[in-house]
Amino acid sequence: MDQLIPFHAILFPSDGRAPSVVQLMTSPTRYGMNPGPRMPHPEAHMDFVTEANGLGGAKPWKYFIIDSLDQMNRKFTNPYIVYYPTVSRDGMPFPLNKCIRDIQGANYNEHAAWRGNIIIGKFRDHDAPFTSMMDASMADFPILKNFIRSRGSPRI
Repeated sequence: MDQLIPFHAILFPSDGRAPSVVQLMTSPTRYGMNPGPRMPHPEAHMDFVTEANGLGGAKPWKYFIIDSLDQMNRKFTNPYIVYYPTVSRDGMPFPLNKCIRDIQGANYNEHAAWRGNIIIGKFRDHDAPFTSMMDASMADFPILKNFIRSRGSPRI
């Protein structure tokens, strides 16, 4: 049986606790007889997210890539991948992310507020984020803090 493989990622909890490193589990996928990319499971760290099996195979989360910061003229060698919840268990909006609100300080905009627990991982290959995951650490936090400070949440 194929096994789950963990990678370290950074969790920005919605309840106001400090960011921390968590294990982001990945499981193998298959395309026919060939192994495919590993599927991450950030939903394990997302409070109030719905069960994936009730969505007909869709995931209750989305992601986007951070490959540079404003004013950079080169991309990161090892970009980041941000996972955010999209479908709540009860159909209500996810709670405001107090941790990110505190990081944003004066830049906080309620209309573009981050909601729910946010998980940020790291990968090696710009063309294959799921097949080239690597461990993130709190050493990545200053870069992520700079990104979050000036960005609202993605619209869902």
